[in-house]
Amino acid sequence: MQTSHSDRAQLRKNIRQQRRALTARQQHLHAQKLAENICRHPAFRNAKRIAFYLPEDGEIDTTYLIERAWRYKKKIYLPVLPPLGHSLFFAPFTDNSKLLPNRFGIAEPVCHPRMWLRARQLNLILLPLVAFDIQGNRLGMGGGFYDRSLAFTRHRKQWHSPQLIGLAHDLQKVEQLSCESWDVPLNMIATEKTIYQF
Repeated sequence: MQTSHSDRAQLRKNIRQQRRALTARQQHLHAQKLAENICRHPAFRNAKRIAFYLPEDGEIDTTYLIERAWRYKKKIYLPVLPPLGHSLFFAPFTDNSKLLPNRFGIAEPVCHPRMWLRARQLNLILLPLVAFDIQGNRLGMGGGFYDRSLAFTRHRKQWHSPQLIGLAHDLQKVEQLSCESWDVPLNMIATEKTIYQF
């Protein structure tokens, strides 16, 4: 059954509740299994510049993946939102980075804007999501920040960087999501169970 536009808010609410209901042990196990799945994939192994996110609201934890990426000498970035902007940039993130909350309370690395990258300068972007389907559609939090920042990928005639992989708990999978014209499809979704490739 396809989700209608009016169902999106209810779907977000339901899945966010399910996600938050996971125990600390379940979250820990899911995050470890996700890291194992991603680290074996060529998209991760071959990428030099990778964007991550820091988990909020029950999102699957990226800490294990970030630590492995540092061990593999990859350059790690986190999304930053300019004070007056509506598109994301990506700031370098190291184990020494200072973090401060943005206007939505999400932690961002503190550094000069000249160090920020645009999405097209990255090899791989790992995105958070609320729900996904097996066609590669992603339901986000509704702000549209990733969709605006990655809009250029919808007009590519052939494959280019960055690859886009959504990260989620497998319980966030739904049968089918309705799509908007601005929605950016993903190359893959990785969960604690498997990697869905599109």
